[in-house]
Amino acid sequence: MYHPYFRGKQFELITIREMAALLAEKNFIPVIEPVREALSGLKKTLSAVCAAGGRAIVIVNPYHGDHQEDGTSITDLLKEGYIGVDNIAAGILLRSDMTVEEVMASYNHHADHHPVLVHAGFTAPKALASELEVAMPGLTNVFVEDHAKLLYRKHFDKSTRILVRDGFKRQRNADYPEMEEFSDLHVTYGDLGMAGFGDFLMVGDAYSEGGGPAYAVAIHLTFIDPDKDDVMYIYHFVSDTKDTPTDPAGKFAQALAKLIEKLNSGTSHILETEAIQEFRDLHAKGHFPGLGYVKKLSMKHHIETLADYLG
Repeated sequence: MYHPYFRGKQFELITIREMAALLAEKNFIPVIEPVREALSGLKKTLSAVCAAGGRAIVIVNPYHGDHQEDGTSITDLLKEGYIGVDNIAAGILLRSDMTVEEVMASYNHHADHHPVLVHAGFTAPKALASELEVAMPGLTNVFVEDHAKLLYRKHFDKSTRILVRDGFKRQRNADYPEMEEFSDLHVTYGDLGMAGFGDFLMVGDAYSEGGGPAYAVAIHLTFIDPDKDDVMYIYHFVSDTKDTPTDPAGKFAQALAKLIEKLNSGTSHILETEAIQEFRDLHAKGHFPGLGYVKKLSMKHHIETLADYLG
């Protein structure tokens, strides 16, 4: 049903590991694009997913990060540990520079790993669908919405189709509005003929290797508004200090104080998840756990919110 798309940095992988039980319980299937050369974190994450009885899709030809030139080591990891394991599927990322022949070669090469096609810029859907006609009824196609519009997706209507939308409008932390719309896809995916939906969480599709100094600190939290047709919105709690790269702990405290004030107002619609309890604890202790940990809590809250809504 829900397919969160993760780039496989440290805190993204930790998020999946820590939430493996909930992901499995709700039949949420993370898509993981490994971006770090070392695969030990990915291996631990896939072990946690399998131990919980969950499923995951691993991109074997990443577009970003250390494996963009050669994903052989990812394929080798799947072959070594996950042959005959139904839980882990090989995701093949279809970009604009791939031919139908290259897609089919990769599809056949990963036939033992329940290949899933992730469409993100590919330009020959009709020809590919013709090649896949026999396999289509058992195939899952994941479409990144900005790169695969309605007419494109129609070619694959005999398969299981998942639509991924980037609801996070990424910009400088200092420039975020207090609140904006995130997505309605959790409500409308069935009306669009999809079997499931996904997003890029609080990170967005835009990729960067790492952040520079934080001139402002922002905490991003999603919520579902029952008064507006259950559309999902996102709050951006931004520090008041925005003009210096120093004191991230102080800026986090400013942003967290705004979050706690909004929670205590009783009008926020923010679900009191385990992640929110952690934010409350951090506020009570006056503790700054690091920006990576803060991002992890935001992602955790997002998944917990959708788990509660989807039941």
